[in-house]
Amino acid sequence: MNLNFATGPGPLLTRRSRYADRMRVGMFLSYAGGFAETVEELADFERAGIDIVFVPEAYSFDAVSQLGFIAARTQRMQIASGILPLYSRTPALLAMTAAGLDYVSGGRFTLGLGASGPQVIEGWHGVPYDAPIGRAREIIEICRMVWRRDRLVYQGKYYQLPLPGGTGLGKPLKLINHPVRERIPVALAAIGPKNVAVAAELAESWMPIFYVPDKAADVWGDAVAEGRAKRDPALGPLDVVAHAPLAIGDDVDHLAGLRETSRPQLALYIGGMGARGRNFYNDLACRFGYEAEAKAIQDAYLDGRKAEAEALVPAELVERTSLIGPAGYVAERLAAFREAGVTTLNVTPLAPTHEARVRLIEQVRALSS
Repeated sequence: MNLNFATGPGPLLTRRSRYADRMRVGMFLSYAGGFAETVEELADFERAGIDIVFVPEAYSFDAVSQLGFIAARTQRMQIASGILPLYSRTPALLAMTAAGLDYVSGGRFTLGLGASGPQVIEGWHGVPYDAPIGRAREIIEICRMVWRRDRLVYQGKYYQLPLPGGTGLGKPLKLINHPVRERIPVALAAIGPKNVAVAAELAESWMPIFYVPDKAADVWGDAVAEGRAKRDPALGPLDVVAHAPLAIGDDVDHLAGLRETSRPQLALYIGGMGARGRNFYNDLACRFGYEAEAKAIQDAYLDGRKAEAEALVPAELVERTSLIGPAGYVAERLAAFREAGVTTLNVTPLAPTHEARVRLIEQVRALSS
């Protein structure tokens, strides 16, 4: 197996990035060993240099309860939903929830939003999966009205407040409390060109998935530019949030095994999320240039041949979406992520013990500074 751990000065290490001098380091909360124990360990990650922790929400426990608990047990690190589905709460409730979490955390919350997918939205929440782009725009606009304590009068295509018709008793209300911040950061998960343009226009942060630095400009550059051209300067520069599994060492065989652990997730998303003809992640793999591989992965996965689907995931995709290798190689890949626009890098430290995972965070923090 060719791990391609070549290092050297190269242009990415010598050319100063046009983006942030300091890349934020974040991580998704994972509590395979128990939630309370994991949250207690966050204090060690906080001291090691983690800037932000994201809590996912699919169809397990809700993210909001966990975020409140984390807010009470941490001091400095930012906390974020990663993500709350657009369809699972009304816009006003999303705004209230964000304001509440920002309050209990002392102004450390980021509202991560995303469309999720029809399997979850229609199968679990029981509401139509429609118009994710238009709904995202209107939800963000309504949230910011709530946080400014404007009276909630909104006439959009998808949301009208107060509700027309009904009892006729609805009133234009404003948030009772004064939020800690009237501009709580919004992070929007998006991979399709139109969704990405909305994120670049309206959100403080954009969260793509399977970010390949070497291909990002070709796949998303036009959409980001379109959104940035309409962006309010008051929002500040767009924060780009990418994710990568992390391992640093010199044992080539061990590192090769760790890289392989990414295959099941990649195969699941490219092959198993959605149906033929409607799988956003499969479409993304095609835009990365893996059309034939994406079709083969989907065919194998939907036919129940999951191991075959995993084996079909291109080695280049596994490599380019990870930070696994010797320190010099990881430093070079960090430079590639930064030069490709990434300003927040969520990592999954791959190590057998908590102490070793904390050490990985310390190492990547030092290499990314």
